[in-house]
Amino acid sequence: MAEIVQQRIENRIPELEQLERVGLFSKKEVKSMLKRVTALEYKLHRLIITKVDFIAYIQRIGYQFKREEIEFSIISRINSIFRRATTKWKDDVQLWLSHIAFCKKWNTKVQLGKVFSSMLAIHPEKPALWIMAAKSELEDRNSSESARHLFLRALRFHPESKKVYQEYFRMELLHAEKLRKQQKELAQAEIDMGEYEFSPEIMSGKLAEVVYRDATGKIQGADFILSLLTIAAIFDFTKELQDTIIQDLQSKYTDDSLTWDFMAKRELGATVGEELQSAKGRASDIARREERCCQVYEEGLNSLNTEAMWACYVSFCLERFKRKTNVQQLKEKVTFQIITIIADEGLLSVVPAVSMEIKEKYLDWSYRAGGYKKARKTFTSLHESRPFSKAFFTRMIQIEKDQVSESNDSLRTVYGFFPPDLWLEYIREELGPSGHPENCGKIHWRAMKLLEGESVERFTAQYTLLQTGHI
Repeated sequence: MAEIVQQRIENRIPELEQLERVGLFSKKEVKSMLKRVTALEYKLHRLIITKVDFIAYIQRIGYQFKREEIEFSIISRINSIFRRATTKWKDDVQLWLSHIAFCKKWNTKVQLGKVFSSMLAIHPEKPALWIMAAKSELEDRNSSESARHLFLRALRFHPESKKVYQEYFRMELLHAEKLRKQQKELAQAEIDMGEYEFSPEIMSGKLAEVVYRDATGKIQGADFILSLLTIAAIFDFTKELQDTIIQDLQSKYTDDSLTWDFMAKRELGATVGEELQSAKGRASDIARREERCCQVYEEGLNSLNTEAMWACYVSFCLERFKRKTNVQQLKEKVTFQIITIIADEGLLSVVPAVSMEIKEKYLDWSYRAGGYKKARKTFTSLHESRPFSKAFFTRMIQIEKDQVSESNDSLRTVYGFFPPDLWLEYIREELGPSGHPENCGKIHWRAMKLLEGESVERFTAQYTLLQTGHI
């Protein structure tokens, strides 16, 4: 061991002497450093060593110095220590990533490629590392060919990885965009492009389309196709590719609510052929788009009357309402149409979760659109229409409490339905400053009469705890 350590120390002496000659360190500092390096080398050759020893050595060598103050030999020395550490702790991904970060920081591109190659040989089961390596080839080494090769290798290990396909698809589009920019710059500079090869197929995104075909042949689902469409939409030269993806979506996945949700929202971005200058014209156009959007949702519900489909439609309606400072800014016909659908169809949905959610959202919209009186009217018309949720009642309770009133009469009509804890809230209100404690007995009697099954036991237990002051 001593011979190996001595040899490593002797190899360091020329570097340290050079640092002294250029004035970076004094003679005393060089001696101190040599002493410290000797101690660290002996630590690395003990029978039992830790990663902390390697990291300490790396930091001592000069990882913290500025680039211009570090000689090439010192960078090489740090890389050597990293290699020794990753050889011993092969499974420590974070250690590999630290080495990669160092290579990126000091722009050692050749070494960077070697580190990625060694890491992937040991950790081929991690898709994220393949993606990182491919992106590095594209961004750090400007090599789309090497990036493509890495993605193809990654797919041998992960043939059904959505993330690998998504990033591979993105890489091919980035490559096409890069070629398009280069061609444009050469044309603007009036440089003869005879020596350069610019394939029209590649620049139009044909390689990305090949990736898309391969990906969708192995991975099914509207959500995956839409993720690729989102990536394609970032680039301004992919209209044909986007049309192809949309056609596949419509032909293969009409049984998925995501397809209908996408197609409906797509109507919001539809153009009318000319730019509308007046505010009235723009408002009319927005109303027209929203009306068409609603029609697509209704078409979807006619062929796919599911909870997920209803959730998409309701979510869209409420989102559009939230974006309006005044909900009546919507075209009256569209507003009436949406609310009628929600009230007449959604509330009567055979899917309980849909019916309950729409009741909650409808009550909330009523309050925002028409204030307390409209919310009260909505609650009165819906509160006995099962199924209903606790959230529906708690929202109305909050609305009642927000009103400035000394009387609890309206609030009392909200409390006291199926959740046991709402009966207890009712009792607490009567025990409060503006309540009537004498009503508590009647409330308890009504609760015991209306509650069923386990709800009776829960209410009884909670009521007992309330009486004894434990809650």
